Amino acid sequence: MAAADDAAPALPAAVAAPSAPAQSLALPILLGLSLGHCLNDLMQSLIAAIFPLIRDTYSLNYAQIGLIGATFSITASILQPIVGFATDRKPQPYSLPLAMVLTMCGLLLLGFAGSYPLIIAAAALVGIGSSIFHPESTRVARYASGGRHGLAQSMFQTGGNLGTALGPLLARLIVAPLGQISIAGFALVALAGMGLLTWIGGWYRDWLATHVRTAQGAGAAMAAGLTANQVWASLAILVALMFSKFVYLSSIQNYYQLYLIDHFGASVGAAQYSVFLFLAATAAGTILGGPVGDRIGARAVILGSILGVLPFTLLLPYADFAWTLVLTVPIGLILASAFSLIVVYAQNLLPGRIGLIGGLFFGLAFGMSGLAAGGLGWLADRTSIETVFKLCALLPAIGLLALWLPRLEVRR
Repeated sequence: MAAADDAAPALPAAVAAPSAPAQSLALPILLGLSLGHCLNDLMQSLIAAIFPLIRDTYSLNYAQIGLIGATFSITASILQPIVGFATDRKPQPYSLPLAMVLTMCGLLLLGFAGSYPLIIAAAALVGIGSSIFHPESTRVARYASGGRHGLAQSMFQTGGNLGTALGPLLARLIVAPLGQISIAGFALVALAGMGLLTWIGGWYRDWLATHVRTAQGAGAAMAAGLTANQVWASLAILVALMFSKFVYLSSIQNYYQLYLIDHFGASVGAAQYSVFLFLAATAAGTILGGPVGDRIGARAVILGSILGVLPFTLLLPYADFAWTLVLTVPIGLILASAFSLIVVYAQNLLPGRIGLIGGLFFGLAFGMSGLAAGGLGWLADRTSIETVFKLCALLPAIGLLALWLPRLEVRR
């Protein structure tokens, strides 16, 4: 069976998928990874979900709020490519539960923190846990895919999106009435995640023992039929697309609640439910994008996702409250459909660097989100939150660069 991308600048090339020898889809492992990703990102999303609470408690401005998000995102992003590069050379099956240990420590500190610097330190701990979790779990998802790389990445990332969506909802139901200290109770979620990821680590250890050559990868091999310049240019385009996607998502994840409260006078509860609606739409978009990409090609879905969302983002800053809620659903659905396929496309460009690519692109996602969180907060303090959303509405136009991505035919 073949999945071919649509026509592109004259670079027809057949690329052998760098996966294990013929094998079936390891569905229980993929479901376990998705659940582990859900638990991991649920705990991480609590940081942004409690921004309205700690803003009032500690009298923080937009820039200080942005610095908390930036600390988490930057610590998560800097280490991820390093972890991915190291585990390409020597996989570490039990690094996954170790990541949960660090996240648990960050939650306990966040729950008992009594000052702004301690909140910053807690955000950094959670970010380090994330930097260890994502590269190796991305590799496990590819090895468990049975060749259905888009589906596997979508399942894995959907778990993360679902966890991110549940964060504001749980913050509303648990943290808002019980206060900051209730965040420490989510350490129990981390304990459950540690057990689950220890089981997955055992499967991964056994898989490595029987697939040594696959686990060793292909070194610095590049996609067949492409020159080094074409591969690096394609990666640069993917990075630009990531920039447009995650800076826009950062504006929603970090400031959408505050936008609804300050611009429309919405209650904190209504704003938190609205964020849950948006993030649930991103989860749905992620699970749909991968299987569609396996059928019609990653490039087509990437192009359609980044550009297709543009009309909705342009309308959002000028809509009333009801239409704002309506528009965020297609925005989340369409925008989220591309990320799993961006990762798969990049892995096919550098088939011997699965962990490095996973760490690089997840790291870029966190890093860009973190820098955007700080930068957009600074801009909102000096202009207005409305100005921030009007400028961010133009970002999806960068998706035009996807027209220059080469056509890759991935045979499974």
